[in-house]
Amino acid sequence: MTDFKLIADTEWKKRLSPEEYRVLREAGTEAPFVGEYTDTKAEGVYSCRACGQELFRSTEKFDSHCGWPSFFSPLAGDKVIERSDNSHGMVRTEVICANCESHLGHVFTGEGYDTPTDQRYCINSISLTLEEKPVED
Repeated sequence: MTDFKLIADTEWKKRLSPEEYRVLREAGTEAPFVGEYTDTKAEGVYSCRACGQELFRSTEKFDSHCGWPSFFSPLAGDKVIERSDNSHGMVRTEVICANCESHLGHVFTGEGYDTPTDQRYCINSISLTLEEKPVED
């Protein structure tokens, strides 16, 4: 089994496109409203594009109209790591893949969305792959 946390940057650059590397490994952000999963309604499981770890289900995806795919909860709490991000002159909570430590996006709380958790995991499409399949609750 691969320990993705031990992969060197040179290897990540071989595995990922330049834009994937910028977002996943350098904590970049893709432009709003351009990602392939922003408006996707397909049923399935979203995984980390870097390592394949399952992260989110379509049953937790909702329309936030923010320009990026939004989920109200990860697949399981141990699938992602949340850490403080003070970049860009603001305080946010960064979401990274617990398996490979790739940047996924940010989570916001208390925005008033009508979801069970009142959280919005705002995730870059380029950080994800979708396997379309039936999802059980």
